[in-house]
Amino acid sequence: MNRRALDVVTMLSVVVIGRNEGERLRRCLDSIAAMERGAWSLEVIYVDSGSTDGSLALAASMGAKSVALTPERPTAALGRNAGWRAASGDIVLFLDGDTVLHPAFVQDSLPSFADSKIAVVWGHRREIHPEQSLYNRVLDLDWIYAPGFTPFCGGDALFRRDVLAEMNGFDETLIAGEEPELCRRILGAGSLILHVDHPMTGHDLAITRFSQYWRRATRAGHAFAEVADRFSRTAQPFWSEDVRRNRNRAFTLIGAALLTLLTAAVLRSVLPILIGVCLFVLLVLRTAYKARWKSTDRTALMLYGIHSHLQQLPIYWGQLQFRRNRRRGLRSDLVEYKRP
Repeated sequence: MNRRALDVVTMLSVVVIGRNEGERLRRCLDSIAAMERGAWSLEVIYVDSGSTDGSLALAASMGAKSVALTPERPTAALGRNAGWRAASGDIVLFLDGDTVLHPAFVQDSLPSFADSKIAVVWGHRREIHPEQSLYNRVLDLDWIYAPGFTPFCGGDALFRRDVLAEMNGFDETLIAGEEPELCRRILGAGSLILHVDHPMTGHDLAITRFSQYWRRATRAGHAFAEVADRFSRTAQPFWSEDVRRNRNRAFTLIGAALLTLLTAAVLRSVLPILIGVCLFVLLVLRTAYKARWKSTDRTALMLYGIHSHLQQLPIYWGQLQFRRNRRRGLRSDLVEYKRP
């Protein structure tokens, strides 16, 4: 590590959160042990949210400081907050238990903190097994963002610990979207979030069924709606436009499908259906072409084009669930899509 990075950090704390990750957790902890190291000290903290698969004992046996949570309503934010509050490092690296850390990410990225305005640094996350299913293959492209300053980060990222303390960490009432919500507050305080052009983590979605895909997208929709609602009455709204765009696209898809079927029934012809399918294919091709910078895999790009439009339906369903629960005064439970 260069001299500038040594001036920034003397200890790195790695906080891993998990719930019934099993062997995925072992793989994650092994990758941390294999990272390239500088002169800084390292501590590893594992925060468990009620696992029943022996994850706590596994983490302890691998040298991690283990924190056990037994919340009635487990959330990632609860785990991350417990982790950084138990940490001693100047910089905190958050990882999900189903990820694998790239050995050079920390070493390559810590120098970015030489700029005191940078509060968060994150890199490229990619799927470990895109070949496992069509869902993994297409969602792998969702992780790809252009490097530079960004309005938010994902669950894997390096944070200044003093910034986490100043912001009082993540919002524990959110079942999803806690990282963008925190990033929005960090930006409001005048700090910056940097996406560096370095490989960061491999991730294991392990989605093999449509029901998992639907639940994951529903959770995303809930997050969009809830976080947008939090900032809707502030001077700088966040995600409000995304929520409106999703609603409009969902309505357009549903309306077009119904109109096509109605026209086909009235005319007693399959021609309107064929025309509707052709228009949808053209829409998919347009989206795939615009996303060509993400991949050279044409099949993956076509699947991504389909996903980009069809996911609007479960995302909007997630928004409706949030609004329904808010009207009833109910708190939403964690939406889990992955099998233990």
